[in-house]
Amino acid sequence: MFPEIPSEYLARLRWPDGFVCPKCGSADYWRTGAGLWMCRGCSRRTSVTAGTIFDRTRTPLRTWFAAVWFVTAQKNGVSALGLQRVLGLKSYETAWAWMHKLRRAMVRPDREMLSGLVEVDESFIGGVHRGMPGVGSDKISVLIAAEHLDHNRIGRIRLEPGPADGRLALVKFGQRVVAPGSTIRTDGARQLRRFANLGYNHEYFTQLGSDVPAMSTCPQFTWPRLSSSAGSTALCTKASPGNSWPYYLDEFTFRFNCRTSASRGLLFYRLLQQCTNTDPVPLKNLVSSSSAN
Repeated sequence: MFPEIPSEYLARLRWPDGFVCPKCGSADYWRTGAGLWMCRGCSRRTSVTAGTIFDRTRTPLRTWFAAVWFVTAQKNGVSALGLQRVLGLKSYETAWAWMHKLRRAMVRPDREMLSGLVEVDESFIGGVHRGMPGVGSDKISVLIAAEHLDHNRIGRIRLEPGPADGRLALVKFGQRVVAPGSTIRTDGARQLRRFANLGYNHEYFTQLGSDVPAMSTCPQFTWPRLSSSAGSTALCTKASPGNSWPYYLDEFTFRFNCRTSASRGLLFYRLLQQCTNTDPVPLKNLVSSSSAN
């Protein structure tokens, strides 16, 4: 599957324009007998995995590549147990840690903002209680933004956990993920009408004949269709407040935005490239984040 030497392939992904010293920024280097990059400017030695999610790994990069390929090839999500079985890993803990590390690389922090007609809404994942359509003690708020394309199709999406203090959360979220000048469509909540004064064209809907916000019952809103898509069931089973929860949303976003891709090889390339740009996360940090869930 990977005819090229994995370390050389990873080096081209990490430094597409040539090696750059992470300490002094010099591009002048020489290679040591151990395969390290030695900076001529500051004499720092750097490995291709240092400072990435592969930092200090004892597993061959070829196995990591196989893991990335498997993760990007599955449309309905991947469990740690499934990854362990496919790769033949002896430890479930290793597969669990790898999945958490890969989730942290699935969404680029500098990704393009949504544009065009974008629906912005809030929904809740968790138990359903009669007479409690919104937040409950065991429900988790999710902020949603989705591009609305022609023929009622959904384009790219963005998801974030909703804060405990939800006042103006959707407005701030919309400003972070939607490009100015776009049209933002929301329900009729009065605080959301601020979008019109923030550089957006704002459309909103209310219940017929009243000034009551339409909320998510309005057929234009996106979450009902997102929640019926591949991977949503697995997402809901992992819904619990904590430090790891945003990364499950990132995985859902990654899979949903890549759902129409005809090239799994390109998805493999992009995720692996992002792995080289994602800071390492020690196992103890992963465990502490998970225990907070």
